Amino acid sequence: MKIAGLQKNSLVDYPEKLAAVVFTQGCNMNCGYCHNRCLIGSGNSGAISEEEVFAFLERRRGLLDAVVISGGEPTLQKDLHRFVRRVRNMGFLIKLDTNGTNPDVLEALIQDKLLDYVAMDIKAPFCKYRQVCCSPVNVEDLQHSIEILQRDSVDYEFRTTYTPQLEQWDLLDIAALIRGARKYVLQQYREVDPSSGRYTGRVEKRSLSSSVRTHIADKVAHMQLRGEFLLV
Repeated sequence: MKIAGLQKNSLVDYPEKLAAVVFTQGCNMNCGYCHNRCLIGSGNSGAISEEEVFAFLERRRGLLDAVVISGGEPTLQKDLHRFVRRVRNMGFLIKLDTNGTNPDVLEALIQDKLLDYVAMDIKAPFCKYRQVCCSPVNVEDLQHSIEILQRDSVDYEFRTTYTPQLEQWDLLDIAALIRGARKYVLQQYREVDPSSGRYTGRVEKRSLSSSVRTHIADKVAHMQLRGEFLLV
């Protein structure tokens, strides 16, 4: 598996758990706001070997609760299933971050009881996906992934970054797509340099009306705002 980075400690990537985060190389989207732009291509610069990761995890048994597999898009990795199983056998909880474009991979991992938590990004209403992600997307695959998670066989959240390309009514369309979801997270947009992917320091507090919040809350079991917003 192509591993581009390892964050050894995180208190924010797995809810209420201390986790390490493994970043895989390669993504099938090209979102302009991505802060991991160096992971989009399939190159393997700065790669970390699997054995380095497993040696680290072995030393952290009993100290870390979980391992988060992020990216890039982890489900593009041909060895993902084998890698996850090995992490599971070490006794760690496992969270997968995914864009939902490979439902067959997601379903196989869940069926084999290899995942404890999944965070799936809902980038936009389906009609705006190509505009936001700057890449072709099969929305039927996204819908299938949504349905897989809503079977309630694994804990999950859907999340959207409220980028300048989205309007408040787009959030209503997204809420309709995930109607009945266990948890929906709306994340604050932070500007990144489009070439380097580094944060510029500019943070935008986007407006969120009470009527939109109420409408979304009516569609999902729990809505969470992650970051700062102008609540009007």
